[in-house]
Amino acid sequence: MFETIILMLDATIRVATPLIFASLAGMFCERSGIVNIALEGKLLAAAFVGAATAHVTGSAWLGLLAGIGISVLLALLHGFATITHRGDHVVSGMAINILAAGLTVTLGRHWFHQGGQTPALSGDARFAPIQLPGAEAMADVPVIGLLYSELISGHSALVYLLIITVPLAWYVMFKTRFGLRLRAVGESPAAVDTAGISVVRMRYSAVIICGLLVGIGGVYLSVAQTAQFIPNMSAGKGYMALAALIFGKWRPFTALAACLLFGFLDAMAIRLQGVSIGDFAIPVQAIEAIPYVLTVFLLAGFIGKAIAPKAIGVPYTKERE
Repeated sequence: MFETIILMLDATIRVATPLIFASLAGMFCERSGIVNIALEGKLLAAAFVGAATAHVTGSAWLGLLAGIGISVLLALLHGFATITHRGDHVVSGMAINILAAGLTVTLGRHWFHQGGQTPALSGDARFAPIQLPGAEAMADVPVIGLLYSELISGHSALVYLLIITVPLAWYVMFKTRFGLRLRAVGESPAAVDTAGISVVRMRYSAVIICGLLVGIGGVYLSVAQTAQFIPNMSAGKGYMALAALIFGKWRPFTALAACLLFGFLDAMAIRLQGVSIGDFAIPVQAIEAIPYVLTVFLLAGFIGKAIAPKAIGVPYTKERE
């Protein structure tokens, strides 16, 4: 039983990693007043470009840079539509999601001729699991050995990067002048503008940070977790990350907890595949739907009152003197 629990927690970390990166990305955007449902499209685009670049160059790190680059470009496109031209945030986000879903499959089929997939990545072209010092030697030690060798060791570099990213995001958002100004822009952009701080600059800074973080999450999906791009492999993770952000009330550590919960539900659904009740085999589709259904129930019944930033989704027009 203990081993099963450890393996479930290990799978939870692997599944939740892209959710956490995307949720932190959405936090920066939405705290500045930008609604960002385009997390799904950015995850998918970063996953495709990262895997394609890693395959061509043979370097996972170049794939990471390329994935971040395309994600930041899409984030700037979203910012151009919503900040510069004051367009509808939801429409712009959905347009990016549709664009990414269509282009990744089309370009994948044209370039690699594998039905939209990229070739499998191996060697330096993927982020392989890292075995920490002494992991194999401690594997047989009761309790502590299993914790260290299975739960702490054996993850990719991007998972260990995430351990640093979460507290860093909290520090930037709540302990720095930049974070204070960013939160103020999401609450009262007019007051920030009156203080001589550029609302446009702050919001563009937020969408760039968002693109950076969600790009890492997308590359993790294809270059670390799966070692290959598969069409629509994000599978709603961008929307789940946004739900986790709302569930966590736009704070990094509570959003982290929500992402881990959703990751645990997803890992549980994977382990339950093939389970039957008596002579009745539970459909795989029903088990795969568990995380999404429970997400809706959690948001509907257990979140309490989540107060979004007051200026979220509201275009800002500078008042003329």
